[in-house]
Amino acid sequence: MLDVTVIEDSAAAAVSLDPVRARLLAELAAGPASATMLAGRVGLPRQKVNYHLKALERHGLVELADERRKGNVTERMMRATAASYVISPLALAAVQPDPDRFRDQLSARWLLAVAARLVRDVGTLITGAARARKRLATYALDGEVRFASAADRAAFVEELTQGVGALIARYHDEHAEGGRDHRIVVALHPTVKADSAEKAGGAPAADGALEAPEPPT
Repeated sequence: MLDVTVIEDSAAAAVSLDPVRARLLAELAAGPASATMLAGRVGLPRQKVNYHLKALERHGLVELADERRKGNVTERMMRATAASYVISPLALAAVQPDPDRFRDQLSARWLLAVAARLVRDVGTLITGAARARKRLATYALDGEVRFASAADRAAFVEELTQGVGALIARYHDEHAEGGRDHRIVVALHPTVKADSAEKAGGAPAADGALEAPEPPT
């Protein structure tokens, strides 16, 4: 089972977003189970569970783990193909975000568009690497910083921009034969409290959000 996989097909995305099927995916991510076993957990008839499982299986979201013979009946044990799923913007290709449409480093919506492109591109790379049976070279840096003031945050952003820009200028070689382009994404946003999302019914609150300093007059 993969830790995470990306759903790129719109039909598969629609199947995964059905509440009952999402619940079945969660159950099967925890371990293999049959339609009979799942029926008792989700409170549905076995026939309906089987119907939903076949839809999930058609789109590669679940797979056969084992078959068990019980009398004259063969029980199919199913499992999720991944522990978690991410829906790529390719599932809504016609309206996917385009960060090249406008650039505003201080815009949360532009950050969202950049993040969506990251999900799309990395998902495509993972799919291609899996088909070619090759490893994919990636790197990620994840950290958390607490600013005492909005001014400190602005100073941090300025230093970060200068530092990363200097590294790009030092290592970028557009004339390198056989070189490969890489995209660099550095993001900064207020931390989201997980418990706030549960209390608000899925609308998480930002932790320590700071207002931008007033522009000079």
